[in-house]
Formats: sequence, C-alpha cells, structure tokens
Amino acid sequence: MALIDETTRFNADELDSYVVGIAARVGKHDSGMHSHAKAQLLYAPQGCMSIQLQGRKSVLPPTRAAWIPAGVKHCAIMNNVVEYRSLYFDLTVAPQIDQVSRIDQIKIVEVTPLLQALIERMSFWEWNKPESEMTNTLALFIEELNQSTEQLLSLPIPSDPRLSGWIDSLNQPTSIVPALNQLANHIGASSKTISRIFTRETGMPYQSWRQQWRLLRSIELLSQGLQVNDVAYQLEFSSDSAFITFFKQQTGATPLQYLHSSA
Repeated sequence: MALIDETTRFNADELDSYVVGIAARVGKHDSGMHSHAKAQLLYAPQGCMSIQLQGRKSVLPPTRAAWIPAGVKHCAIMNNVVEYRSLYFDLTVAPQIDQVSRIDQIKIVEVTPLLQALIERMSFWEWNKPESEMTNTLALFIEELNQSTEQLLSLPIPSDPRLSGWIDSLNQPTSIVPALNQLANHIGASSKTISRIFTRETGMPYQSWRQQWRLLRSIELLSQGLQVNDVAYQLEFSSDSAFITFFKQQTGATPLQYLHSSA
C-alpha cells in the first residue's frame, strides 16, 4: 500500500523495504518535530510546505523537492491542501545520493519532468516490492536527483532572546519583516546591536536576511493561490512591478514562471 490519508498509521522505519514510497493528499497538517532512521525525499506537486529545523526554516514550493538526511530533526507544516509524495531510503541507498555538506541541514532541488515521473512511480510502489524489481528505476532516480540544481530556499533563524518574541510573531499569516530602524524601535535595541546579532547568528546582514524572508514568504503566498498584486501589497512592496523585479533578481524568473518551472 502506498496511498495513505490522515487516518493511516505509518512509520517508514518499521518497514524493511529498500525504498518506501507514499502518496497522500492532506489539508492543514503539522507533523511535529521528528526524525527518521531512513533518509527522505519530500515533494509536493500541489501546494506549499514549510520545513522547520533547529534554527532554520525552509520553504518547499511545487516543482521542488527536499532531501532530508537520516536523523535530521524536522517538522513539515502544510497550511493549504497539499498533494505530496514522500520516498524513504534505506541507509544502504542513501550514500549514493549527493548529500549536503552538513548533516543537520536539508537540500532543496529543482524537479525535472523526468525526476517528477520517477518520484510519482516510486511513490506508488508496494511496500513489499522485491529489491530486484527496483534496481533500474532506482539507479535512474539517483542519477537524475544528483544532477538536479540546488535551490537556496532556507533561512537561518537567530536565537538571541532579545529577538525571540518578534521571531515568534513572524509565524502569523499577515506578519512582515520591517526595515532595520523600525525593528530597532520595536525591540528597544540599537540598529548596530541588531546588525551584530544577525551577522553573528545567521551569517547574514539584516537586510540580506530580510530579503530572503520576503522571498520565502512570497513563494508561500503565491503557492497558496494569491495574486501577484496581493502578495506585493501584503509584503509592503511599493508596487507590483517592484515586487516582480525583486523576485526576478532573487530567482531569475518572474513569480508565475517560477511556480510553473521544472528545470
């Protein structure tokens, strides 16, 4: 069985299969912080997920997939109806796949049409499928995944207690990230202090961090079906064209091109 719903009891680590695939359609869902003994590939052909790690947030829009190494604690959050596919790999398979440089991070890649077709097929494999029947498809999958372009769709989260309340507020649907001087007034710390915190804890100047946050948030909103003008307004861009220019500078594509691209 590979097609599951919210009532299905499922634990990939309890299954002995070389590759375990599942397909599901869910509405609002929060997986909670957890990890697997198996490595995981997570893909959403419809909808958008956010993936929380310790001190880092990633966004997974359509046409992208997340490679999650074995043992990495993560939480997948889905706020709109999501059609998703998930593949779990035994540790004898995972080393054949290019890994991120640090074991506590995930890797997000573009999904080509061929990779999408392979994910779709493998997601519906029976859980008792003989390993000998997986070999050719799995080899092609590994080759295609290793050649996929990595996407920088994550954001390090500062942990300084002076920012904790404000960071928590960013989870609200209508939240925004203000300019540095506005944040300084809100926090009650100087702009220099806040700049030092962000550089020290995220490796990014505040303005760069703000731009990345706006990019990830815009991808979430666009994936939920919001129009470009609504996203530009919610994220306080001066105009629709200013938002489109920003988005294209960050991704190399317009918002609509980005969401419908597949390498």
